[in-house]
Amino acid sequence: MKQYIVRRLLEYIPIMIVVAMIIFLIVALIPGDYIDNVAGANPRYTPEKIAAMKAKYGFDKPVVERFIIWLGNALRLDFGESLSYQKPVTEVIGYFMWNSFLIAFLAFLLETLIGIPIGIISATRQYSKTDFTVTAFALVGLSMPSFFLGLLLKKIFCIDLKLLPLAGMRTLGADLKGVSAVWDIFLHMLLPVIVLALLGIGSWMMYTRSAMLDVIKQDYIRTARAKGLSERIVIYKHALRNAMIPIVNLLGMSIPALFTGALITEQVFAFPGVGKITIEALTKRDYMFVVGFNLFSALMLFLGNLLSDIMMAMVDPRIKLK
Repeated sequence: MKQYIVRRLLEYIPIMIVVAMIIFLIVALIPGDYIDNVAGANPRYTPEKIAAMKAKYGFDKPVVERFIIWLGNALRLDFGESLSYQKPVTEVIGYFMWNSFLIAFLAFLLETLIGIPIGIISATRQYSKTDFTVTAFALVGLSMPSFFLGLLLKKIFCIDLKLLPLAGMRTLGADLKGVSAVWDIFLHMLLPVIVLALLGIGSWMMYTRSAMLDVIKQDYIRTARAKGLSERIVIYKHALRNAMIPIVNLLGMSIPALFTGALITEQVFAFPGVGKITIEALTKRDYMFVVGFNLFSALMLFLGNLLSDIMMAMVDPRIKLK
């Protein structure tokens, strides 16, 4: 196992360099840069001042040379400075990432704790009214855009009923401490978490239902029933154990999303997560942050893939990691 993990991590190094090059070149080839965005039509920024600022931040160099310089710094774990925040990219990502993780983790718990059991019930009652009803709600959740659902819930609970705050993570100007501060953050997080959970429950339900249907049609399940075992034991001891194998794979691949934010949902609720900050960085052309964040997302994807393989090997003894 240790040799497998070390080998996979070493394999990721050249892959990450290629990914970094592709991301950097794509972002660098987008017309304009941070200086152009700041200067705009502002008469205070003369051509000489703009040229001096571009030289300061290296925007006057060819793209390939800029990438080589950036790569050399990145190998020393220096991913540049976010021009919007005037702080290192890693520091900005680290600060806002935990805000995103908080709502994503809570939504992930709701998705799995609700979606997986419902998927099992739906599979064991195939073609029943329960199955059709659950499947219909799942399809609605899968097809509904996150921005539409977010705006709809804001209209109902924030504007009409005035039960929840409209946006942000904390009440502006309020000097809250202790339990009051935690409660205030909870109220601000409630709608983003609900939106993410409602959109994810359908996926988990349909995936679990499909995995269970594949298993309960196997010969060993019919044999277990023929031996006189109760339906509860057949489903939850024999069928679910094998149905969990693909579900565990999905669990591992879902973990990177906990750290990379929900771009649209965070933007709708003005929640200060890394997803919202990334959209703002694109608008401001803070490309150094965009490159760093996308590279971080790629790293999370690779680690999620590795974790998924390890979890699969732990659940299924037939899988050997070499």
